[in-house]
Amino acid sequence: MASNLPGGEAGGASVVVIGGGVTGLSTAWWLARAGIDVIVIEKGVVGWEASGRNGGGCTHHFSPLFPEEQRLWPQMDELLGYPTEFQAHRIRLIGDDRAMEFSRGAMANAARQGFKAEWLDAAQIAELVPLTDPQAFRAVYYHFGGHANPQRTVQAYAWAIQDKGGRIVQHTVATGFERRGGKVVAVETDRGRFACDSLVIAAGPQTERIAAMLDVAIPTTAGRAEIMVTEAVPMMKIGGVDGAGLYGRQTLRGNLVYGGGPHEWLPALGMTETPRASTPLLQNIATRIARLFPKARHARALRSWSGIVENTPDGRPIIDRLRSPDNVVVATLSSVGFGLSPASGRAIAELVQHGQCSFADLSTLRLSRFSNLEKDWRERRGWLPPDAE
Repeated sequence: MASNLPGGEAGGASVVVIGGGVTGLSTAWWLARAGIDVIVIEKGVVGWEASGRNGGGCTHHFSPLFPEEQRLWPQMDELLGYPTEFQAHRIRLIGDDRAMEFSRGAMANAARQGFKAEWLDAAQIAELVPLTDPQAFRAVYYHFGGHANPQRTVQAYAWAIQDKGGRIVQHTVATGFERRGGKVVAVETDRGRFACDSLVIAAGPQTERIAAMLDVAIPTTAGRAEIMVTEAVPMMKIGGVDGAGLYGRQTLRGNLVYGGGPHEWLPALGMTETPRASTPLLQNIATRIARLFPKARHARALRSWSGIVENTPDGRPIIDRLRSPDNVVVATLSSVGFGLSPASGRAIAELVQHGQCSFADLSTLRLSRFSNLEKDWRERRGWLPPDAE
């Protein structure tokens, strides 16, 4: 795919991407793959926040990017040239009426898009998910979706970008922008100036703060995402199992890696802050893992970690090319960035190059849907830190 973007200046690139999570990395990889000179600027280490600290799910049937997500994930190891540990298919265990209602809606939504899901009986649950109690749950088997290893995937994106000639600059904080003629022409950082022809802001929880430097309001609230890892337990036939409000997977080595809400909302963060793990939330996660997998109740917790996720008021991503400055694309994936990353990165790259996405209708993800958002939306939703009034 040829690019009509001019080459980047010395000390910059045709496209500068702010944010080294999976969304920014995938975008940069798609651009580099198209022969476009690209630099990723990351305030810390790539994938250090939610992108490398999540359950690894790749099953987002509610997104307009879902068909492309499903098409791409089985190909990603080959396309990137490095392993992601992608495993196909998922099972959802259902223990209450609310989960039942959600699952029925998910099955109907998937069917409308041509994807198969089916109910499992107790014998099938016992066979496919031997660590659970087949009498305690109903289950849906999704013949789509799956899961991958977040740490492996982040590294695969980063290496693949460099293989295509892209550059990644870590430990570099964006501090401002130089504008000229209605466009951003350079990103100012604590390590110098990076000239650009186009800019992508995909900085996770920092997207709101960075966009504000361009007088653009991106409504998000930061929340703590926590993950717990157990010692290895006997392998299940399907390693991607959700339920009890948990998301996660069984690794190729047998460990259970799980996290899940409710989020602990965080105060406004500095540009380089990362929260520590929270014991009360980890106790809650451990209790639900034992409920979901009673035959692994004995497994010891080996480690845990936390990252930061950003959430929009309606829980849906924002992917949009701004009208002013008109060479800027903003993207915040609202807690679902990892699984959608192959498709979202391609979509963002097309917005940069062509001003539109060729394979999905992104109209429901535009920033303008929040033009009449109430000023106290965080308070109305109760999305406040624990110590807030």
